[in-house]
Amino acid sequence: MEACNCIEPQWPADELLMKYQYISDFFIALAYFSIPLELIYFVKKSAVFPYRWVLVQFGAFIVLCGATHLINLWTFSMHSRTVAIVMTMAKVLTAVVSCATALMLVHIIPDLLSVKTRELFLKNKAAELDREMGLIRTQEETGRHVRMLTHEIRSTLDRHTILKTTLVELGGTLALEECALWMPTRTGLELQLSYTLRQQNPVGYTVPIHLPVINQVFSSNRAVKISPNSPVARLRQLAGRHIPGEVVAVRVPLLHLSNFQINDWPELSTKRYALMVLMLPSDSARQWHVHELELVEVVADQVAVALSHAAILEESMRARDLLMEQNIALDLARREAETAIRARNDFLAVMNHEMRTPMHAIIALSSLLQETELTPEQRLMVETILRSSNLLATLVNDVLDLSRLEDGSLQLEIATFNLHSVFREVHNLIKPVASVKKLSVTLNIAADLPMYAIGDEKRLMQTILNVVGNAVKFSKEGSISITAFVAKSESLRDFRAPDFFPVQSDNHFYLRVQVKDSGSGINPQDIPKLFTKFAQTQTLATRNSGGSGLGLAICKRYVNLMEGHIWIESEGLGKGCTATFIVKLGFPERSNESKLPFGPKLQANHVQTNFPGLKVLVMDDNGVSRSVTKGLLAHLGCDVTAVSLIDESLHVISQEHKVVFMDVSMPGIDGYELAVRIHEKFTKRHERPALVALTGSIDKITKENCMRVGVDGVILKPVSVDKMRSVLSEILEHRVLFEAM
Repeated sequence: MEACNCIEPQWPADELLMKYQYISDFFIALAYFSIPLELIYFVKKSAVFPYRWVLVQFGAFIVLCGATHLINLWTFSMHSRTVAIVMTMAKVLTAVVSCATALMLVHIIPDLLSVKTRELFLKNKAAELDREMGLIRTQEETGRHVRMLTHEIRSTLDRHTILKTTLVELGGTLALEECALWMPTRTGLELQLSYTLRQQNPVGYTVPIHLPVINQVFSSNRAVKISPNSPVARLRQLAGRHIPGEVVAVRVPLLHLSNFQINDWPELSTKRYALMVLMLPSDSARQWHVHELELVEVVADQVAVALSHAAILEESMRARDLLMEQNIALDLARREAETAIRARNDFLAVMNHEMRTPMHAIIALSSLLQETELTPEQRLMVETILRSSNLLATLVNDVLDLSRLEDGSLQLEIATFNLHSVFREVHNLIKPVASVKKLSVTLNIAADLPMYAIGDEKRLMQTILNVVGNAVKFSKEGSISITAFVAKSESLRDFRAPDFFPVQSDNHFYLRVQVKDSGSGINPQDIPKLFTKFAQTQTLATRNSGGSGLGLAICKRYVNLMEGHIWIESEGLGKGCTATFIVKLGFPERSNESKLPFGPKLQANHVQTNFPGLKVLVMDDNGVSRSVTKGLLAHLGCDVTAVSLIDESLHVISQEHKVVFMDVSMPGIDGYELAVRIHEKFTKRHERPALVALTGSIDKITKENCMRVGVDGVILKPVSVDKMRSVLSEILEHRVLFEAM
């Protein structure tokens, strides 16, 4: 027994082991109780933690474990059954809680893993947002550069400044080593180096436009990286072993430019491109970034827009200069035309006066001679002189009327007149002439044609006389019919007059006059020539008609002034003609039109044949005209005093003079001054003689001037004996006479 005791290991005594266990259980229990306190603190501070109840359960498990170890302290010595029961209950509870906690963790761990997954996802999203923010900042920076470059580029509309500014601003913004612009030549087959950033003088050499690298760039609307060794990229000579930087090229659209030439540019009618080449610094690791390429593309588009604006400005400036030149030319032409019109009017006024003076003498003396005892042969010669003189007077009137019609100065003299009397007077005038040629003239006036109408009686009569006169002139035999009626609405529209738009109204009607003859007729293709001034058809020109080619031209203008239409119809030579015209006239009882001061010509109840003892004063600067007028008045029994000066007239005039004839169309003399001074001399109307103006033109201005100075009557030269007899009767009876020209 003693030997066995010698080989037993030297273990600590049981008491010492129990002591160590006792101390260990104490510290384990202390640790278990401290951990729940920390968990409680954590739960209290972590309000957002989603598994707080799990922590509470885990804390209970730890507390129970600590309680088990604490109770275990009483089991190292003799202990009662109560301690054993308590110890058993503590261990049972600890086992239950620990199992429940273990089962709960099986369900919690996947959730914790998903939380971790979401955390990683959020971290990735945050990284992406950071990258997007960086891209946004880059885009904002690019946009700022674009706005700055656009402002600089488009701050001018000079194309050379635009291109140079583009290269400078791009070079500064992107820190380029070189930037160049290649422009198409006039032929369009080559690109020429036109602008560079670093070189003051462009090299000016050219490359073919059909190179593969150029086609590659022109076929894309994006910036394209090209080889530094390509012909368009060899912009600088690299010394030594320098490595060239990356090069990009972009096309610049030339937007439908016209005469837009830079260094011999072509005239571009279709879309063409220039080439912009950009080079990064040599011997650098720098590469082109996406935002830099986008910047280059945007700038290229802005340059294209700026160039198009510059081209538009240049085009508008050229158009403005051309317009100014045209305006200057038009103004010069206008002044020349006004000068020509004034010269023509002055010429017509002088010629009118100078031509009417000898005509006045011829007609007046011939009419005086006609009233003397003449042989039949002499009377025939005098009548021939009178007819020729009247024809010449008509021709002068036609020329003056046509001149005033063309310059727009002729105005209709609107008044109330007897419409039926106009047709009867035309018939009475034409019938003797037609009877000589054994032509029958019939007049048919519709029953519904108004007796009175408002319009220009004189122009209407002149139109009818001219049309009927042509029918008589070009008819050798047969008949002539004159028909007048109110045009109905269905007969107003005519395919031959697309510009004639009649409008029916209660205040006016349309008079339709139709003159049909059985004369020589006319070729239908020659009809349009009839209304051309100084023009006659070959058929009519071969006849000895004595026409001037003015009659129908003037009639057409008269009809147009009266808002009407005139045309001629003929089936051919030898088949006669039908001349038709429509004019607009007013109803006297319905029209509200104001009448002009010159009313219808008043007819004397009877015309005196002689005026014995009537004292008359004649003032005319032309001796022949003065003598002729004096002779006419003396033939009618008047006591005539003839003078040539205004002062002389005022010296000899007295209350015994009943009528004063004065020429108001004297060149260089104000013929109206005599009327003014006579009114000043004779303040009472019954003491003042009647003032009658002799003039070669009775237009609106002449009549207004005569009315302004108080002239009582106006008559047109030339004057025959019968006309002077009627004038004296009219002026003595009514003390007013305004003859229509």
